[in-house]
Amino acid sequence: MVLKKSAKKTGFLAILVALFFMTVPSGTGFCQEKAAEKKAPPKTSAQVSKGAVEKEKKKAADIKKELNQKAIKAIADTYKVLDLLNQKKSKEALDLLKKVIGELEVILAANKNVSLIPINSYTVVVDTDLTPKQIAEKITEVKTKLNHGDVQGARILLDTLQSEIDIVIENLPLATYPDAMKLASKYIIDGKVDEAKSVLQIALNSMVVKKIVIPIPLVRASDLIAEASKVAKTDKEQALKYLNEAKRQLELAKILGYGKDQPKVYKDLQERIDSIKKEIKGKNKAAKMFEELLKKLKEFKERLISS
Repeated sequence: MVLKKSAKKTGFLAILVALFFMTVPSGTGFCQEKAAEKKAPPKTSAQVSKGAVEKEKKKAADIKKELNQKAIKAIADTYKVLDLLNQKKSKEALDLLKKVIGELEVILAANKNVSLIPINSYTVVVDTDLTPKQIAEKITEVKTKLNHGDVQGARILLDTLQSEIDIVIENLPLATYPDAMKLASKYIIDGKVDEAKSVLQIALNSMVVKKIVIPIPLVRASDLIAEASKVAKTDKEQALKYLNEAKRQLELAKILGYGKDQPKVYKDLQERIDSIKKEIKGKNKAAKMFEELLKKLKEFKERLISS
């Protein structure tokens, strides 16, 4: 009787243990699942390229934070002065114009060594999905159209051969705008309203526009090389894919004419990529080489942008 009870108890415990191990994953499998969750798949070259452009666009948008709010108000008030003059409200126009002149004096005092004050900026992104070979064919087509006198057809084609972020900045010229406001004020006092309106209109049309051109292929190449440097030790195949696409982007930049007078720089950058690719396939001690390549590319990009 005692033996039967003991056997039943042992059998019951065995069942519980079996059920426990059936519901809990094995240690190895569980760790593998956790590792799989933690390790995200590498970005594709297209994803890296897209992210690079988005980052650059965000930097361009940040320029808006640097716009001079006092100057923006001075411009807005100048338009109001012109509107008041059109309504034949000379006294109100003169009172407001005096405030504009006062604001400009404050701006001048705070920016003694500055000739242009940013008042507006906007960004235009123009890109192409053409390959270097297709671009070369389009350039040949442009030349053919020009040779046949089809200037407008050539222009339309040329507009498709761009890959850049254009940051357009409108600036108030401190050298002329304040003086124009003072002259308009004098005309209003003298009763020469038409002359005052003419001066104000000319001043409003005198904003100086500057355009910063950022070549997208160079932006993409830089981020692709940076990503390659991160995975060169752990994923050689992916690193080589990044570098191949970076090299293609440099070829795009070159054939599109960004830095057309710098063929030696392009040759040097591409040769450096080839050297890194060989190193990755071999002993893979490319950290310093990546660092130098990224530095050279950054210097080249900044030189193009500033010019």
